Amino acid sequence: MHRRQKPSSPEHKRDLEAHGGALSMSHNDTRSFFNFSQLVLSAGNLKTPPLLKHSKITYFEVEILDVQSKKQICIVDKVPPSSTLLDVKHKFHKACPQWYPSRVGLQLECNGPYLKDSINIQSLAVSSIITLYFTDLGQQVGWTTFFLTEYTGPLVIYLLFYIRLSTIYDQVESKKNFRHPVVHLACFCHCLHYIRHLLETLFVHKFSEGHTPLKNMIKGCIFYWGFTSWIAYYINHPRYTPPSFGHRQVSLAALAFLMCEAGNHFINVALAHQNHSGLKACFPSPTYNPFTWLFLLVSCPNYTYEVGSWISFTVMTQTLPVGIFAFLMVIQMSLWAQKKHKLYLKRFYPEVRRKAAMIPIIF
Repeated sequence: MHRRQKPSSPEHKRDLEAHGGALSMSHNDTRSFFNFSQLVLSAGNLKTPPLLKHSKITYFEVEILDVQSKKQICIVDKVPPSSTLLDVKHKFHKACPQWYPSRVGLQLECNGPYLKDSINIQSLAVSSIITLYFTDLGQQVGWTTFFLTEYTGPLVIYLLFYIRLSTIYDQVESKKNFRHPVVHLACFCHCLHYIRHLLETLFVHKFSEGHTPLKNMIKGCIFYWGFTSWIAYYINHPRYTPPSFGHRQVSLAALAFLMCEAGNHFINVALAHQNHSGLKACFPSPTYNPFTWLFLLVSCPNYTYEVGSWISFTVMTQTLPVGIFAFLMVIQMSLWAQKKHKLYLKRFYPEVRRKAAMIPIIF
């Protein structure tokens, strides 16, 4: 038999109400926590502001001293590790406007070599303070300006003598005397030589960084312009006497001159397109061009061809001023070749060790 359920007592009702209220409160708390979590997630990740992060970049201070008095000139501060010496020179120029970057020479030691502009400042650092010694290099000019000025003068000066200005030669004597063909040929060869130099300066040569003192350009101009005036005066003089062996001497010498000019050009092109593939540069090797085969015998064939041009020009014109100029060029070119040959021995020893500098056996 089934028992009839008794109506709930008042205490039992209160227990049920209390239990139901607790369930409703816990449910509301869960919904509130869920809504707060969604709000936090929608706001994005909470990050520390960038300004509060500690910087790990180390800056250097470059102390610049005078090389003579050892007194401090200025301090270039906050130099980043990635800066080059040229960047330091620009900051030094801002502090001392009278010394622009190309005029500033910086050394690690008083008697040490000048540091290159491309060197990284971090490679010089032993501590956070770097001490460099300053030398005023004087007024500077770029290498392109240097060579263009040096080679334009001889070209113009020779043409002024070739047209026989009335202020240089006697006009009556100039009209009376007939010009030998070698005079016209000499003008052509001389102009060709310096036009080649000018075009190679603009389109072939790759000059090293930096500048050269203005006084060097002045000395070079005095040398080249002065000798050109002396040479051109004698060759274009109305009383100029042609070579002793006549047409044969002139023709052979002119042919040798043109060959040396062509060889000089092709060697300069080869040096400008020197192979720099890989980690180590390679010394230029001879190609199918016969003018580059001189690389097999000498390390500086451009100087060999340059000397050959002036010796050929001396034989062609048979004049004393050209002979003296050619002799001085042989001395100068041999000195430059020896200096460059030593550098080649350090960089390309296996390839250059059995070669002469400029002329086989002699140099």
